[in-house]
Amino acid sequence: MNEEKTIVEQLKEELCLDLKNSALIMEDEEIIAADNFSEGYKAFLTQCKTEREATAFAVKAAQDRGFVPFDSKKKYKAGDKVYYVNRAKAIILATFGKKSLGEGVRMVASHIDAPRLDIKPNPLYEDSELALLKTHYYGGIKKYQWVAIPLALHGLVVLKDGTSLEVTIGEREDEPKFVITDLLPHLGAEQAKRPLSEGIKGEELNVLIGSRPFKSDTGSELVKLNILKLLNEKYSMIEADFLSAEFEMVPAYPASDIGLDRSMIGAYGHDDRVCAYPSLQAALECDNPEYTAVTVLTDKEETGSAGNTGLESAYLRDFIADLAAGQDMRARDVLRKSKCLSADVNAAFDPTFPNVHDKLNAAYINKGIVVTKYTGSRGKGGTSDASAEFMGEIRSLFDKAGIIWQTGELGKVDEGGGGTVAQYVANLDVDVVDVGVAVLSMHAPFEVVSKLDVYMAYKAFKAFLV
Repeated sequence: MNEEKTIVEQLKEELCLDLKNSALIMEDEEIIAADNFSEGYKAFLTQCKTEREATAFAVKAAQDRGFVPFDSKKKYKAGDKVYYVNRAKAIILATFGKKSLGEGVRMVASHIDAPRLDIKPNPLYEDSELALLKTHYYGGIKKYQWVAIPLALHGLVVLKDGTSLEVTIGEREDEPKFVITDLLPHLGAEQAKRPLSEGIKGEELNVLIGSRPFKSDTGSELVKLNILKLLNEKYSMIEADFLSAEFEMVPAYPASDIGLDRSMIGAYGHDDRVCAYPSLQAALECDNPEYTAVTVLTDKEETGSAGNTGLESAYLRDFIADLAAGQDMRARDVLRKSKCLSADVNAAFDPTFPNVHDKLNAAYINKGIVVTKYTGSRGKGGTSDASAEFMGEIRSLFDKAGIIWQTGELGKVDEGGGGTVAQYVANLDVDVVDVGVAVLSMHAPFEVVSKLDVYMAYKAFKAFLV
């Protein structure tokens, strides 16, 4: 009996898939390294709540590591480091490899935009002696999650005279916060009858920004006038300047540890900065790669990647074309030999809501980085489906590099789904697969990830680029 049990155990070990919690596999020293890495990531999340801020962070970090602006007229050699910024909202970093570009590049692509509330072009109004800003939500959100939480205003305004000003209000302790009010439960009987998706409607996401009127005995909308006066005094703004502003309302709290064991990170913007930060750090440490290493931090993924800073545009293809021209090659010859990790998140299994997941094909917190063969919805609509050959290549790479990884789908087949930038990279004739971190409460103003998974993402991207 004991011998038979031993045989069974041996066969299970050899033949069966057994996903363990990373903390049971990793050495203590590596867990400490993961916790230390997460401190830098938390600081990044707290500092960078918009795509512009994340791009500026990446530019500074790249310059500190010897990267220089890319010059399409210059010839580069192995080990040279360059970066290209697209309209202050996206950035590409490249380190030239030992091999010719004719062998292709190794690319990691993540996005730095996140669901949020954009301020409308003509937003400021007064009602019942309260001043408010009208918003238009960006990306897929549950609107009710954005009420009754502290908000901060981030963005850029171009004044009438052409001056550009960066604006951030609400992040420091001594600064005011903003809020979207909700109906008290005592008077919320009719609101409670609404479907959950309409508990708060889009046109009800109005941000409270003031209540004191300009001191005058005459005139109307004196609270609005006082707000405009304050904006003018601090930023030289007039009301018309909202028309040439990009203002975003984002949660006004920092990233923080979650759990008595401090094993997780709670923050706004894990999707997809939880992949952007590790991929950036991997790129910065990629000094002498075999293949040219290209890292893309892109914009507009949450709204479909359209627009000139999203990956449906030509800017990545044209950057590769410029690299290729520097070695007297055609872009298509480089791209067809290239390989890419589409670095985006997956939904972590939540035991409170188990019915939307196929437990055999779900991603789990603390079980490593998630390799997602395809995303999309229902009949694999709107996805890139990685080939068996490329899946085998990535599997072998991660195993050899000691990367803890798992596979996962974005919920049950008919529950919904979602997409990533993988399809747009694949359209360039590049082999691509989604690889990212599992996230709890995805698209909420406060998402949760595992520190060990964040560190595995960094290790995976570094192994792929090097």
